[in-house]
Amino acid sequence: MSAASSRRRTPAPRPSAIRHGRQRTGTIFAELFRAVGLVLAVVLVSGVSLAAIATWDVRKDLTVVALAGEESDAPPPNIAAIDGGVNLLLVGSDSREGQGEAYGDETSNLNDVTMLLHISQDHSSASVISFPRDLVVSIPECPDGQGGTSEAMSAQPINVTLLYGGLPCTVLTVEKLTGLTIPFAAEVQFNGVIEMSNAVGGVPVCVSSPIDDEWTNTHLTPGTHQLQGMDALQFLRTRHGVGDGSDLGRISSQQVFLSSLVRTVKSTETLTDVTKLYGLAKAATGNMQISTSLSSPDTMVSIALALKDIPLEDIGFYAYPGTTGGSGVYAGKVQPNAADAEEMFAAIRADESIVAEAGNTGLGAEIDPNALPAVTEAASSDAAAPDAGAPAADSAAPADIADAAARDSSATVLPKSITGQSAAEYTCSKGFDY
Repeated sequence: MSAASSRRRTPAPRPSAIRHGRQRTGTIFAELFRAVGLVLAVVLVSGVSLAAIATWDVRKDLTVVALAGEESDAPPPNIAAIDGGVNLLLVGSDSREGQGEAYGDETSNLNDVTMLLHISQDHSSASVISFPRDLVVSIPECPDGQGGTSEAMSAQPINVTLLYGGLPCTVLTVEKLTGLTIPFAAEVQFNGVIEMSNAVGGVPVCVSSPIDDEWTNTHLTPGTHQLQGMDALQFLRTRHGVGDGSDLGRISSQQVFLSSLVRTVKSTETLTDVTKLYGLAKAATGNMQISTSLSSPDTMVSIALALKDIPLEDIGFYAYPGTTGGSGVYAGKVQPNAADAEEMFAAIRADESIVAEAGNTGLGAEIDPNALPAVTEAASSDAAAPDAGAPAADSAAPADIADAAARDSSATVLPKSITGQSAAEYTCSKGFDY
């Protein structure tokens, strides 16, 4: 047996089945790292001495892991030099290790949430793509963290990549799936979601029909709920209570939360509250590990500055397309719609902006008919006074909200199989109608 083959390791068997509700973890902060960067950026420009203390205090909580081919002591790449914009992978781990007794004692460490953040080269738009946890994909050879290599697998759920090879393996898998190079990555755990939602004072979430999920103890009546702490975490975890009870429905429901979170973080009240911003950074970094490329506060700030001025309507959330109800390796899993996905990633690789069809929010969400399109700070400050004969703003029709007038006419409209929304669109989570 050769030295190389002796170091190759067969992937450990998957943990035995766990009650579905306990295994699902909505540590899904697609805006998680964006918030961290915004915090550091705002603190840095607020005062030199405060910035020096804050960046050191935040950085000392970070856990750093080197991605495949990345030297642990290598200087972080220059954001401005990245060809085609910024690609950053955000992973939500279901590991209970070090998270307290509230979540049980399973420590399987699956990536229940996998999301890719892409920022365009000219910093005019940003897209977040969610990958269903049960999406069946091809997994390449991965470093196993013990000096060996996990074998390549042709058809496995994407959420086992964290178990087989840690964050570097998840990055390699998504790179193979999308054709994108991903130099930045971060993994967050349960408590990060709780502390981040607390730091912003909660996130307003619209519910259009009752959500009742005994698995996560989530029970919400129609209306708007200010979710924070454990309530926010459980809302993000719920799968059985929204849409059609599938992970595809859960993703669109989670995007309701994420869009509201973006609006909350970008609000004047949040961005001018240094205590709140610093709390966001501490909450995130104390419950996450990051790639070496992100270990410099300067890099975090550079990413934050690229995101800071992007209008709400140009920040989009999308779901990787797929279907359930298949057979064979796809039984009980999500079969990818590779052709439509390639159309989306081809546009991203070409650095083109993308949008979902108007109102195509997915199984677990719908446009809020009572809300107005969100406007950015710049738009609201530059807006002229309305004409006396103009209709009242609150008379906007749902179609106007769905189109969110600021949709980029030059953007690539995604196939109908790809659902999503912009951060400017006010949406409601839909309960599962049994």
